[in-house]
Amino acid sequence: MVLLAGSELQGLPTPKSGKVREVYDLGDQLLIVSTDRISAFDVIMANGIPDKGRVLNQMSLFWFEQLADVVPNHVLSGTNDDLKAAAPECWQQLSGRAMLARKASVIPIECVVRGYMSGSLLKEYRSLGGEVLGLRLPDGLVDGSQLTTPIFTPATKAEEGHDENISMKEAANLVGVELAGMLENVSLALYVRASEFARARGLILADTKFEFGLCEDGLLWIDEALTPDSSRYWDAALWKPGGPQPSFDKQFVRDYLESIAWDKTPPGPELPADVVSKTREKYLDAYRMITGRELLS
Repeated sequence: MVLLAGSELQGLPTPKSGKVREVYDLGDQLLIVSTDRISAFDVIMANGIPDKGRVLNQMSLFWFEQLADVVPNHVLSGTNDDLKAAAPECWQQLSGRAMLARKASVIPIECVVRGYMSGSLLKEYRSLGGEVLGLRLPDGLVDGSQLTTPIFTPATKAEEGHDENISMKEAANLVGVELAGMLENVSLALYVRASEFARARGLILADTKFEFGLCEDGLLWIDEALTPDSSRYWDAALWKPGGPQPSFDKQFVRDYLESIAWDKTPPGPELPADVVSKTREKYLDAYRMITGRELLS
């Protein structure tokens, strides 16, 4: 198994690097490469997960196509022929892990939708009571509880450090009332469709986050789509509210890091071989269950 920790592709400009993706500006389009890096608690780990980048890229391409009727997305192509034309000197390194995308002006909020009680929502619910981010939630919810209806909980987009949950009022102050309302409606529509699709394949989509941009044609869904990096997937057959759920995402890595009392500051520790192997299998299982396909190399 070949692990791609970084790209720095021959013949291309220096990329803009995020925690996982590297974005090359090709002038009239972007080349987005998904590496095998993995982050947790906003810190990149010392080693990566083989095939993770391919899972992220191919799962995103699947979901972008599946939900294209809900909102336009930024994908231009993910085929090897088009990658070869765009990056002739290095396209073989990109096979299965890159896409060509439209440019857009990024909207500076994360669009998070939650259908179940977990993660930061659970922490805020426990500390604040039923009133969370301007939303009134029922009493008695526990870890893993299904919400009566999915909720939209936007967050800031932090270049470094942690994203912070904000209220709709705060989101409207950042991007305007009309755009905030549009983001809420589109995000909820995407979540409902995706969660129904996933449930039919034995998975619960507990929560997810979307990113959007604006182009000359209007709103554009960008970045990634419903991957195990940006979403919590649980085994529907084993779902039992009241504690952590068997998952198909990077929660396994988070749990390991909590167990070693790491202080959550850079640099990230090296993950043991068994954690790497089990995380890889969880990502691959999520991909297979959602798409019904085997991963392309």
